[in-house]
Amino acid sequence: MATATTVSQLQNHVGQTVTLAGWLYNSRSTGKLLFLLVRDGTGICQCVLEKTDANAEQFQRARQLAQEAALEVDGCVAADERAEGGFELSVSAVRPVHASDGYPITPKAHGVEFLMKYRHLWLRSRRQWAIMRVRATVVDAIRRYFNERGFVLIDTPILTPAAGEGTQTLFELDYYDDKVYLAQTGQLYVEAACMAHRKVYCFGPTFRAEKSKTRRHLTEFWMVEPEIAYADLDDVLALAEDFVCEIVARVLRDHRAELKMLGRDIAALEKVQRPFDRITYSEAADLLRGDRVREMLERELANAESRVAELRKSIEEKETQRTAPGTKKWKAEKLAREVADQREELADREDDVRNIPEHRELAANFNWGSDLGGSDETIIARLHDKPVFVTHYPAGCKAFYMKQNEADRRLVNNLDLLAPEGYGEIIGGSQREDDYDVLLQKIRDEGLDPKDYDWYLDLRRYGSVPHGGFGLGVERTVAWICGLKHIRETIPFARTMGRIYP
Repeated sequence: MATATTVSQLQNHVGQTVTLAGWLYNSRSTGKLLFLLVRDGTGICQCVLEKTDANAEQFQRARQLAQEAALEVDGCVAADERAEGGFELSVSAVRPVHASDGYPITPKAHGVEFLMKYRHLWLRSRRQWAIMRVRATVVDAIRRYFNERGFVLIDTPILTPAAGEGTQTLFELDYYDDKVYLAQTGQLYVEAACMAHRKVYCFGPTFRAEKSKTRRHLTEFWMVEPEIAYADLDDVLALAEDFVCEIVARVLRDHRAELKMLGRDIAALEKVQRPFDRITYSEAADLLRGDRVREMLERELANAESRVAELRKSIEEKETQRTAPGTKKWKAEKLAREVADQREELADREDDVRNIPEHRELAANFNWGSDLGGSDETIIARLHDKPVFVTHYPAGCKAFYMKQNEADRRLVNNLDLLAPEGYGEIIGGSQREDDYDVLLQKIRDEGLDPKDYDWYLDLRRYGSVPHGGFGLGVERTVAWICGLKHIRETIPFARTMGRIYP
């Protein structure tokens, strides 16, 4: 009798007859052999059915199964290094469970907009499956890190009466005739909680109404925010550094196969070791205006222009082959997929050709006192082969709650952590302003109503101590670890400008 198991457990059943219950990912036939790629949620296994006189009818039914049909397969497990996952099934029986006629996401190439429309089905693909597995591990690593180090989880409200960050990025709602907002951050609330528990964190969805369509923005995303009492900027830096190293090490330990499938440069992730590089905001400004950045961008522009020419020529040649008389169907489909991939890369490189001159000009003319933009962060991150801290920004471009630097009152004791390879900011944090009078004046300077922050000011009235923390964006972190171009692939159902479906 066959033993029910999963693809992930096949190594425990070599030589045994098992049953896999799943969905047909793809299939192909070579006369008397039918190769069924079966996925069951834990992995994909190639199941081989050989046609005989006794099973001819079953062979034909199995051959007619459509992509994503639900089915059960009985077969003997054999180790095979050439097979995906290292194991293969020699099939003795195939039992259809449910048909899947007209599945919209076929093996041919599809555009991203089409795939996002069918996000609920796109999640079944190899690539998306791997990304969601990595995301789940990142989330687990985050929780384990803080739970095992004595941090107390504090659930902070999603509906808030006042801004935690800039007022221009708030989603406004009506709350029983009162005006409230979707939370941009849980930070102000975990500041209150750290005075009770010393080390705390919150972890949940946050919302930013930024009218941005860039690859690094979502309107709804997940953020973890630790906060520690009796801590200065150095303590926050040390925590952030250790935390990120732990997350990357966990993913490397558990998901090398998925990272390789995604085409990730694993050697680059292995460089994520303490200590991280550290530069000040002023040093970053000097870098942006310097020859090193100008020369790097000029090289990148030349490379992008050259690649655009190569891709255009290659696409033209492949299209000619694809449409030539006598081209076999499988060959035409293969060429179509290659052309689609190259068109996507071409669009990216053409964007580079358009954008690099602008980024070069912005960097060369960067004004001290301005916040670092996305292109600035990308440039600085490309100059380092592991994460880099940028600290001590001008107070005027940062949030009101950040601690003034005692040595230079123009600055605040803050940090941004930029991921390498151009991924930019994944962490933002600071030591918090613990002086009541200074904080009150900052609130007024921002044009905010002190009454809305009376409870927050209480934290400075009663037993105020140095404290600090940071926020790490899960989606940006997953994008960096997986080597993804667009953040929309890092969350099961992305919410961006103009996208609220599915």
